[in-house]
Amino acid sequence: MSEWLNGLVIKAQSGFFTVHTDQGDFVCRMRGRLKQERRDTDLVAVGDRVQISVSDGDIGMIEDVEERARALARLAPKGHGRGSRRWDREGYLSEREQVIVANLDQVVFVFACAEPAPRLRMLDRLLVGAEVQRIPSLVCANKVDLVGLDEARRLFSAYEDIGYPVIYCSALEKVGVEELHASLRGRISALIGPSGVGKTSLLNVIQPELGLRVREVSQATTKGRHTTVAPHLVALDESGWVADTPGIRALALFDLDPEELDAYFPDIAPFVPECYFSDCTHTVEPGCAVIAAVEEGRVSDHRYESYVRLRDEHQKLADMYWWGIE
Repeated sequence: MSEWLNGLVIKAQSGFFTVHTDQGDFVCRMRGRLKQERRDTDLVAVGDRVQISVSDGDIGMIEDVEERARALARLAPKGHGRGSRRWDREGYLSEREQVIVANLDQVVFVFACAEPAPRLRMLDRLLVGAEVQRIPSLVCANKVDLVGLDEARRLFSAYEDIGYPVIYCSALEKVGVEELHASLRGRISALIGPSGVGKTSLLNVIQPELGLRVREVSQATTKGRHTTVAPHLVALDESGWVADTPGIRALALFDLDPEELDAYFPDIAPFVPECYFSDCTHTVEPGCAVIAAVEEGRVSDHRYESYVRLRDEHQKLADMYWWGIE
């Protein structure tokens, strides 16, 4: 007689899933009937809440998967995995979503104030990706000790003004670490940021060897290939889970038309209804309320420049797509 348990998928590799339950961790496979479902996304991913059946001496079986609240995802890499591109029932080419972590409560974008210098345009791009995927975002400005708090605030205060929580940290001096720790408790979080910004050091201050464990998982699963992303949720001692996301430099912007981009900039979106033209691109049009807000200092120059660059990129992609199917 098998026992049914509720659990959380904390690892996924080669068709086997490690599921954490109140009675321990179980390695499971997916029930065959679940595999018959056709979706444009992964059927089971790290972070999914599932029901499993367990028999003595046998590998557990995933019987049911709860509906996802949200997912940190990207487009499935071309040439990797079956069905990364497929035609839908109406004859349109659709892309397959690759779920990195499901049901995230938040994504923490970690950037250094110096060494390396903060790449704010990358941060803007990541924040847009999180907005598209409806994942709450938190910004962690690390290495405050290298520049001082006043300079750190000058660099990152624009994000506070927009409404993103910003935590100013120094792993070396243990500044802001307790605030960061409190933000992770009881949540499933992913830490994303460029190399060298101090993610491992911060995690090790929060919980000794936690950062090293996360980094070991990253090294074991990526093998230096950026096309392979296999995160493993690592438990916090005081409740909560942390996932590192190796190889992620940008989040997927699925089916995002250039005309929709302004909606995902919280500092730009409020001005859009005031534009003279309903299809305003906010780049050259007369009567543009967004351009006026930039000139008046109500939208920062660097955030506006990030918008213009991203819009130009997506317009070129859209033009290439329509040119290719004509």
